[in-house]
Amino acid sequence: MAGGISIHAVDVASGRPAQGLRVEIWRTEGAPTQIAEGRLGANGQLDHPIVGGSGIEAGEYEVRFYLREFFAGGDGASFLTVAPFRFRIEQVDEHFHLPLKFTRWGYSLFRGA
Repeated sequence: MAGGISIHAVDVASGRPAQGLRVEIWRTEGAPTQIAEGRLGANGQLDHPIVGGSGIEAGEYEVRFYLREFFAGGDGASFLTVAPFRFRIEQVDEHFHLPLKFTRWGYSLFRGA
């Protein structure tokens, strides 16, 4: 896949994909502009045109994962509120896969393959 930003999130405490987790993607260079928003599907992935490269330009980006909101359906206890991740895209024809592994207490996020 050429270009685009894809997301795959898993609640590692339950071992399940993060179905319903709300995600926003912002271009932060210049005036911040939201370029994508959605909830992750049953597979824990974002289904949005940005995955195929729509709207991607060179520059700095931030993805926001709304973890407190995600855990609100249970007992509501979550140390984390919003987990932001900033990164820069230089080559718009490269694909940027962002796997998020998280619990109520912490997270790991990196550029995957």
